[in-house]
Amino acid sequence: MPYKTMVLELLQQLPEVHEQLRQQRMVLAALEFYASELKSLHQAWTQHLTETSPDSNPSQTANQALEFALGELEDYLPASPPNPGRPSIEDLMNFLQDHTPPA
Repeated sequence: MPYKTMVLELLQQLPEVHEQLRQQRMVLAALEFYASELKSLHQAWTQHLTETSPDSNPSQTANQALEFALGELEDYLPASPPNPGRPSIEDLMNFLQDHTPPA
């Protein structure tokens, strides 16, 4: 499953966040940003697990790495109501607006 699809499913589990992104036409920017982050996390976890368990099945290692990466990404996504230590919806929107090239 492509990273963007996984991220979209995560965002849809946060209706308030998804709706705010949709209203501000920032869904695609959020998908691209978080998909890139997910890919980086997945690669890092795959590398780490391969180094710590070199005899493991590569397919199983990749699946486990993806589970860990998704868990990390879920912890980073803004929640509603806000949780301490997590970025707020406003923080997300400001970040995306600052890092989205002009159309």
